Amino acid sequence: MKNFIITIKDIERSEQTARRCIKSGIRHGMNIETFDAITPRNTNVYRMMEAEELDTAGFIEHYSRLENCIAAFLSHYSLWKKCIEDKVTYTIFEHDAFILQPISDTLLFDKVISLGKPSYGRYATPAIGASLLTSKRYFPGAHAYRITPAGARALIKQAKLHAQPTDVFLNKESFPFLQEYYPWPVEARDSFSTIQNPAGCYAKHSFGETYEII
Repeated sequence: MKNFIITIKDIERSEQTARRCIKSGIRHGMNIETFDAITPRNTNVYRMMEAEELDTAGFIEHYSRLENCIAAFLSHYSLWKKCIEDKVTYTIFEHDAFILQPISDTLLFDKVISLGKPSYGRYATPAIGASLLTSKRYFPGAHAYRITPAGARALIKQAKLHAQPTDVFLNKESFPFLQEYYPWPVEARDSFSTIQNPAGCYAKHSFGETYEII
């Protein structure tokens, strides 16, 4: 088992929230390593997508800044590849995740399981424990999930066909095996976005009052 938090090293707010997540993990017996995020500042995301044989068409939307959205997906994608190489289960966090309770290393699930409380919009309440994805038809934010090498292979195979923003990409239609754990042991504590544009922030958060674009 390995645990990683995606961190944008050249943005202090990202580093601060990542450190907060790591501390919350330590309080609950979990050690988390930082993973340097792919960003448009450090990577030509179009060339990387081309090298990985991934199409960018699925990232064109009204709510996100295109290059940032692609970069965020590539950070997750890179960890999926690393999971396969390491041949061990990974827990993947985004920098705004906050751990509320212990997450057992022996949690039983099939391939990919969301650990995060929905971070926006309406959602249904799942059954206690690990069950098929219930709260939404797609992951309710990609801020916390666990993945096996078999799960990573399935995600990468689908990404070659149709890559999308990470949370929407992780949907029940493409991956009927997706699960989530309840009570959710992780929540997103975010006050800024490095991906969304103003329309996205208005749609999901109180942009301009308590939420910022970085």
